[in-house]
Amino acid sequence: MPQGELRNLMPALTGKTYFNYGGQGPLPEPSLEAITASWRTIQELGPFTSAVWPFVEAQVAAVRSRLAAACGVGPHRIALTENVTSGCVLPLWGLQWQAGDELLISDCEHPGVVAACQELARREGLSLAMLPVMALSCQIASDALDGAILDALEQTLSARTRMVVLSHLLWNTGAVMPIAKVAERLQGHGRQPWLLVDAAQSMGSIPVAEAAAAADIYAFTGHKWLCGPEGLGGVALSERLLEQAQPTLIGWRSLRHEGSAGSSWHGDARRFEVATSCVPLLAGLASSMDLLALEGRPESRLALIRERSGQLWQGLQAITGLQTLLQGPPPAGLVSFRLNGHGAPSPEAVVAQLGEQAIWLRSLDDPHCLRACTHITTTAAEVELLLGALRALA
Repeated sequence: MPQGELRNLMPALTGKTYFNYGGQGPLPEPSLEAITASWRTIQELGPFTSAVWPFVEAQVAAVRSRLAAACGVGPHRIALTENVTSGCVLPLWGLQWQAGDELLISDCEHPGVVAACQELARREGLSLAMLPVMALSCQIASDALDGAILDALEQTLSARTRMVVLSHLLWNTGAVMPIAKVAERLQGHGRQPWLLVDAAQSMGSIPVAEAAAAADIYAFTGHKWLCGPEGLGGVALSERLLEQAQPTLIGWRSLRHEGSAGSSWHGDARRFEVATSCVPLLAGLASSMDLLALEGRPESRLALIRERSGQLWQGLQAITGLQTLLQGPPPAGLVSFRLNGHGAPSPEAVVAQLGEQAIWLRSLDDPHCLRACTHITTTAAEVELLLGALRALA
């Protein structure tokens, strides 16, 4: 496939202008065909026969290895999951907690992860503290943000902090967090807190190997920036977490010997896998990752993503009554902004009105704003189309 042709392989991009890659990426036609072919092969071999298991095991091993390479870790540190939430929650609940331990959670985390931490705190008698990230990411230039985040971490860490929860690429403001530097700081803390990273927006959009290798829990999905099928993701786990954590939701895939309930757990990340899942999705994700790789290395793909998000950010500066959350061009593909002033339509109303023009972006609740995402398949003409529509609304 010639470089730059990925867009033409995505049926979802026909007849619409799409800026919701952070919610779900379009599935390329070859990936859809790979899913269908895998399903057909399984049925031809027999869905529960001795002939099918080598085929299934090969598909599982191939995707686990691909994801491990992207994360800069060995395959034994990768558990396959259905989504980001399960990748975060299953190992989180498998750790040993003591009443009074503190969870330090950034104020930019997704409600799904926050709610899980709140329930864990309720059951285990833990306390919750907030790491102030949102205001910093919106007010400080990207070249000074790492230092500001580390200063905020220093001021909010306590002797009771047992885990820090911080996304790699913030789903609301679009800022990138210095995960590897945070991990290094936590190693010097008396209790060496665990680091849980929501990587929903980073995998497939920015290089992740350094951060994924440094975190204790680095959970991601295949259906956003990787443009794979929904229902398949993974989590990279640290060596110390594998030593310390026990499985929580338990099934035959958690066991070394799946036929015996008396078996010990897998010694690697597979102990956090549960039971039957949709094998053909693996072929779809592998296909999407192959197609992305043909478009260039992660660094070169990020440069193109930033070119388009920078074009959008610059254009938004010229629209009266509109304010971007970030003070400078985005470090990745998420661009969040507000329409201000008396009589300005709500974010939800803007989404509805643009949707009538087949231009798709989304509204967020916290902060209450609009978010548009640019990927390598976004064109300069599409960005200009969105800017023209926003000028008309503002």
